[in-house]
Amino acid sequence: MATSSKVLVIDDDQDFRVSVRSLLESHGYAVVEADSGKDGLRKVVDCEPDIIILDIMMECDSEGYGVNQAIKYQDEYADYRNIPIVMTSAIDLSPDERFPMAGEVDMIRPDYYFTKPLDIPKFLGVMQKAAALAHSHGKRET
Repeated sequence: MATSSKVLVIDDDQDFRVSVRSLLESHGYAVVEADSGKDGLRKVVDCEPDIIILDIMMECDSEGYGVNQAIKYQDEYADYRNIPIVMTSAIDLSPDERFPMAGEVDMIRPDYYFTKPLDIPKFLGVMQKAAALAHSHGKRET
């Protein structure tokens, strides 16, 4: 069971948000939802989550990437850089294919990556690791 971990789910698919909320709440997590990257970034600041679940493709092709980049590199979100990010995608690609590390594009990799539909046991295991990481390092740099 999670010990008071707050999870922000950023995804434009309401059905996905509802199912993840139900799953996580049944395992003791508090869940906040955002239906867009813009709303998600606002809620990162307002809610200070311990973990972020972030869909890669929302209303524009790269919105999830943009949210990840903002949190990890923009000064405005510097206090939130240590929040573990779990990215999700309906496109079945490996992390190496999805986040190339050499060549013309150097994508910022999330802390964890899952394709949809989620492998529930693995997902819950990663959520436990992410919660432990968030609580051991503190979610905000001071």
